[in-house]
Amino acid sequence: MPENQYLIDTFSVQESWRLFRILSEFVDGIEALSEIQPAVSIFGSARVKEDEKIYQQTYDLAYKLAQDGFNVITGGGGGLMEAANKGATDGGAKSVGLNIQLPMEQVPNPYANIKLSFRYFFVRKVMFIRYAMAYIVMPGGFGTLDELSEALTLIQTHRIRPFPVILFDSNYWSGLVDWIKDKLLSQKMISKEDLDLFEIMDDPDEVAKHIKKMIIL
Repeated sequence: MPENQYLIDTFSVQESWRLFRILSEFVDGIEALSEIQPAVSIFGSARVKEDEKIYQQTYDLAYKLAQDGFNVITGGGGGLMEAANKGATDGGAKSVGLNIQLPMEQVPNPYANIKLSFRYFFVRKVMFIRYAMAYIVMPGGFGTLDELSEALTLIQTHRIRPFPVILFDSNYWSGLVDWIKDKLLSQKMISKEDLDLFEIMDDPDEVAKHIKKMIIL
């Protein structure tokens, strides 16, 4: 057998097994989260320390949501994900951590009482979207921006039902929103109505009340 044909066949086998791994992650996620609703997904940086103000605000917000009857879904890591899982658990809710296997940074926090581990980002993102009734986007980096962009794109294109998308901390997000208005909107890359797809808030009580008002349990 020619060497290049051997390599092609080996690649094909590997791809087939990859499909099975992807399918197994979907099955595990669906089985674990099938009864998680009503739930809210909270995103944010893994690099925030426990003594920072935004950590306590994230904890307070998750705790309030739990008290209002919402379960909480996070990325399962440290920082603000840890704060949200801790707040949800202390508030008596189901606290979900959808961890991702990474070479650095992503260490599962101990506060999620439902834990899943994913190899593929896109499968994990489906779980965030499929089982959330609202998105709360705390300060974060590229991963947080990825989740935000995914949700806004799917709502904008009517691929999913509209739900509240809240950017928490106006001081953190105002520069991005100004850029969206100055560049995307002014150059007609988006429509004016697209700015209504998200809201900016600064107070955990305000966010919890808004979500409770928007989502009737």
